[in-house]
Amino acid sequence: MLYLTIIGGAFIAWLILAMLFTPAIPYHVEAPVDPASDHFIHVLESTCHTTLEHDNAVEIFTNGDHFYPAMLDAIHRARETINLECYIFKRGEMAARFVDALSERARAGVRVSVVMDAIGSFGAIRRFRQTLQAAGCRVEVYQAMRWYSLARLNNRTHRELLVVDGAVAFVGGAGVADWWWTRHKGKPRWRDMMARIEGPVVSDIQGVAAENWLECCGEILTGSETYKPHQPAGSTAAFAIKSSPSDRATASRVLFQTIVETATRSVWIATPYFLPDRAFRQAFRRAAARGVEIVVVVPGPATDQRWVRLASRRMYGRLLEAGLRIFEYEPGMTHVKMLVADRLWSVIGTTNVDNRSFEHNDEVNVVIRDGGVAARLLTDIESDLEHATEITLSAWRRRPLLEKLIGTVAWILERQQ
Repeated sequence: MLYLTIIGGAFIAWLILAMLFTPAIPYHVEAPVDPASDHFIHVLESTCHTTLEHDNAVEIFTNGDHFYPAMLDAIHRARETINLECYIFKRGEMAARFVDALSERARAGVRVSVVMDAIGSFGAIRRFRQTLQAAGCRVEVYQAMRWYSLARLNNRTHRELLVVDGAVAFVGGAGVADWWWTRHKGKPRWRDMMARIEGPVVSDIQGVAAENWLECCGEILTGSETYKPHQPAGSTAAFAIKSSPSDRATASRVLFQTIVETATRSVWIATPYFLPDRAFRQAFRRAAARGVEIVVVVPGPATDQRWVRLASRRMYGRLLEAGLRIFEYEPGMTHVKMLVADRLWSVIGTTNVDNRSFEHNDEVNVVIRDGGVAARLLTDIESDLEHATEITLSAWRRRPLLEKLIGTVAWILERQQ
């Protein structure tokens, strides 16, 4: 028995060390690329294994009081299929509304397929799985915790996706939980956004959802009701880019690094967790040295992850010295995940600027080439700046001694968050 205990302890210690201290890849671009050129499109298509789809329509919904009604309306209108994938699905009023809507459509004959992450949606799986299945929904759990899959415990699906009838998709950072809908436990509603997308790129987004469904239960979705013929819906060009840790050089990291390294005028980022590794910090500094305006919006003291915030603030100094402008959003938790470069390219999805998103999670992003969408997103960010505090270098240097001490230990989160 003692022998087995020693072996088990050694395995767990190895697993922790492997998770924390895997050497980072020194990402950088080979040569400058004009982000307004056709060659830039070709680079992204080739390196991120995707295709630019034209003739899409993109609508931005700011905060849960707008995106949840739109998502529920799309579910109620479903006639053939609903594919929902969630990292976060938490018990409460909004979860109950989604369960009711999904169940009603399943009873009406719509094929409803739901994937929930075993950790992010733990309580909801226990509470709602039977109800959904009793109504006819197909429910799968991503990476359920089993002894033989412990080595993959750190790989979660962080994707938040809704695809209806193969024709309408919702992509963004929000899962299903009351804190996106209203005040929760005395705290303000989380700031976030989702995009409603129609057009040819929806088939690619559907394929991302199908990937996790396949991994959960082995079924390859092939029906014509799932993948619809491409029909023009607007004038916006977009990529769908999926990312998973099957290869360490994940597509999301290649995407973010390439956009930052090639921007010529501006990069505006909103992210709830800002822990860029050494290579990404160097990319930011190189871009700033070229005269690129870089603005980053992150949560302030109202963050839901205080240790992550301390680890993030530890690295502000060199970035501020390089010319980055960092703002902390004050009214509540901001969970917005977006990047806008040169007022032309926009990234909307689930990827945070941290190692967990880049190396450990399954992620999805929609990359949009449209000045109008970029302007719409920048309007939201500019509004957030009115309720944010800019962190100056002098103020950062005067941060409390305790924060400085904790920051020297919190660096370990850089490899996990």
